[in-house]
Amino acid sequence: MEEHASAIVEAWQLGTQSGHAIADVLFGDYNPSGKLVTTFPYSVGQVPIYYNHPRTGRPASKGKFTSKYIDGPYEPLYPFGFGLSYTSFDYKNLSLSSSEFNLGSIAKITVDVTNTGERSGEEVVQLYISDLVASRVRPIKELKGFKKVMLQPGECKTISFELEMKKLGFYTEKMEYVIEPGLFKVYVGPNSKEGLETEFTLL
Repeated sequence: MEEHASAIVEAWQLGTQSGHAIADVLFGDYNPSGKLVTTFPYSVGQVPIYYNHPRTGRPASKGKFTSKYIDGPYEPLYPFGFGLSYTSFDYKNLSLSSSEFNLGSIAKITVDVTNTGERSGEEVVQLYISDLVASRVRPIKELKGFKKVMLQPGECKTISFELEMKKLGFYTEKMEYVIEPGLFKVYVGPNSKEGLETEFTLL
C-alpha cells in the first residue's frame, strides 16, 4: 500500500475530536510533527522487530554468514521514531564537549538543525547511544533523550543534550546496576535509523 501513497496518516485512538484533527492534517491546515513509538515491520515474518535489539554478531549482507531474509528486506518498513511533515529538516555539525569522560561527568552534545522546507514546522530531535564494548550483549541503539523544536523556513537552531555517564549502565543477572568503561557511539537524528554519529570513550 505504501508504494502507492505520498504519505500515510497513522491515527490511533485520538478521541471525539479526531475527525477535525485528521482533516486539519490532510488539508494542510496543521503541520504534523508526530513520531512513531513503535517499529513498523515490512511483513509479519519480521515480527518481533524493534530498534533496540541485541547485537547478533551476524551482519545482514556482508561475507559468508548473514542474517538477512530470502524473500524480503531485513530492515523495517518504518523505523522507531520515524515521522514526516509538510517541511524538511537537515542535521549538521554534531559535536561532543570531549572525546573522553569520567564516570561522574556529563557529556554535552550539540547539533545544528535547519528547516530546509517552505513551511514552519516542529522537529523531534532524537539522541541515541550504543555501547560497543561490554561484558554482556548490549542493544544496537538506546534512546537517551529527545527535544522538540519549532523552526521557521530557513531557520537554524543549535540543539543541545546533556548525557550523564551514569545513564550508560545496565543491570546484570544479579540485578546489580553496573557502568563499564569503553567505547560508546552517539547518534542524533530524526529517527532511530537516520542521523549523524560520533563517539567517545568512558574511562
